[in-house]
Amino acid sequence: MELGSVLSAIGRTPMIDLTRLLGDRRGVRLMAKAEFMNPGGSVKDRPALYIVMDALRSGALTQEKRILDATSGNMGLGLALVGASLGIGVTLVVPGSISQQKLALLRYLGSEIIVSDALEGIDGAIRKAREIYESDPKRYFYANQYDNPSNLRAHYETTGPEIIEQTLGKVTHFVAGVGTSGTLMGAGKRLKEVIRDVRLVEVQPAEPLHGIEGLKNMYNAIVPKIYDDSFADVRVFVRTEDAYNTARVLARRFGLLTGPSAGANVYAAISVAQDLEEGLVVTVLPDSASRYIGLLT
Repeated sequence: MELGSVLSAIGRTPMIDLTRLLGDRRGVRLMAKAEFMNPGGSVKDRPALYIVMDALRSGALTQEKRILDATSGNMGLGLALVGASLGIGVTLVVPGSISQQKLALLRYLGSEIIVSDALEGIDGAIRKAREIYESDPKRYFYANQYDNPSNLRAHYETTGPEIIEQTLGKVTHFVAGVGTSGTLMGAGKRLKEVIRDVRLVEVQPAEPLHGIEGLKNMYNAIVPKIYDDSFADVRVFVRTEDAYNTARVLARRFGLLTGPSAGANVYAAISVAQDLEEGLVVTVLPDSASRYIGLLT
């Protein structure tokens, strides 16, 4: 990456110690990767960069085309950031239910925004994005974050190795929510290759209609092609209320300004850690509270 480019700041995020949340369980530690410290403010900067750079290398994306995708916000922000840095236009289809903060940021980065039916959620946005692409495939590169293997590869090549390095290879459990599922599938695959006994914990919203932006209840949604239902060792379902309350705890006890998906991940990680006598549980803080502040306060 060109020296000084904002793209060179993506990745290499710090690990935050949250072990205090476990009380006196002395043989167990809880750590969380601070993905909200990426330049676009979320874990999605990693796959956004990989998807665009891979498409440029293959010729699927040129300067004459626009990047197109459906997004609940964070991948859109990642694609908008990468597109702006490279001088490539971006068109994003978003559900009407996304936070106004995310919508404002997407527009601030210069993206063209198409709003789909709020009641249809992200699946409605996906269907609309597909319609737009099929109507004019020469104008767009369809990033297709839910099915694009570059999403998974980004976490396999960056997030996974960083976790191994930062924990000195001692991570015993990796906990991650699934939306596209790229974080769990990609980082988890790398962890399994290096640490054979590591346990992978998949986090999903408990309710079919929920308020945890970025996560999917896979039993009631369009399932991403990169998602493998049999991959995780454990699956934890988290209620919207518990995700929001845990996000507030992270703010008030640790000064961590994170969104509801971080709350869901940490809530699930605590539930896993409470059943252990010893271990190192690692999870992910996917994005910043600034995008949900009206909902969290």
